[in-house]
Amino acid sequence: MPFLASDFKTPSAVQTKTFLLRPITIHDVIKDYDAVMSSHEHLWDRFGEKWGWPPPDLSIEQDLIDLAWHQKEAQIHSSFNFAVMSPDQTRLLGCVYIDPPAVEDIDAEVWFWVRQSELSSGLESKLKKFVFKWLKDSWPFVVVSLNDKVITLEQEADA
Repeated sequence: MPFLASDFKTPSAVQTKTFLLRPITIHDVIKDYDAVMSSHEHLWDRFGEKWGWPPPDLSIEQDLIDLAWHQKEAQIHSSFNFAVMSPDQTRLLGCVYIDPPAVEDIDAEVWFWVRQSELSSGLESKLKKFVFKWLKDSWPFVVVSLNDKVITLEQEADA
């Protein structure tokens, strides 16, 4: 069941100087698998307890199934997964997930990650600021959980 109005137009690709954000598809499987598996420890620390992801034995076939599921969820407006791509789209740098809320009093649960090799570049901080503004400007949300921290989008971007 969709958690947004059926006439809501999902934002499409957004280009910045640092990255391109666009809906993820099955065609991203090779780049996604590389990003996930090269960042396994970092991702497990962030999502392992909550989601059990990514399992240490994640196969490329299972990743393809996951991406197909994410692509279908976006088609039916039940959840959204965006790939954070390098500007030339040769590397997947991370992902942004927008999910229906699991608790009352928030409009959505939003999660993001960047690959482990990008942590020292400051990309995670840049992505956080971008996601905050993008949610505020392009989505119909007021209160979200952003990487497990409840925020009001009327707050300053560094909240």
